[in-house]
Amino acid sequence: MEKQNTILLETLAECSAECQRCLTACLNEPDVNMMAECIKLDMDCAQFCSVTAAFVARRSDHAIHLLNECAEICMKCAEECGKHEVSHCQKCAEVCRKCADACRK
Repeated sequence: MEKQNTILLETLAECSAECQRCLTACLNEPDVNMMAECIKLDMDCAQFCSVTAAFVARRSDHAIHLLNECAEICMKCAEECGKHEVSHCQKCAEVCRKCADACRK
């Protein structure tokens, strides 16, 4: 159980960081307006992954609820990022899918 929690915490941290990288890169794209939804979801996902990690780390009874919501947010972010051909979005989509899977386990 401890190793599973460690892996989950690492995955949540990785997803949060990748979403931060993606939103920063999106802000530098030529058509920022086209990236608006991606940027919003990156922000939501990054913040939610960080909050969820805090609840998991302290073994909160409420972590399970956050994990379910986190999986949903990660998948929405993955779907949006997956629409964009730029490499930072593709990488973010991949990491978000991985995180959603980890949250469901």
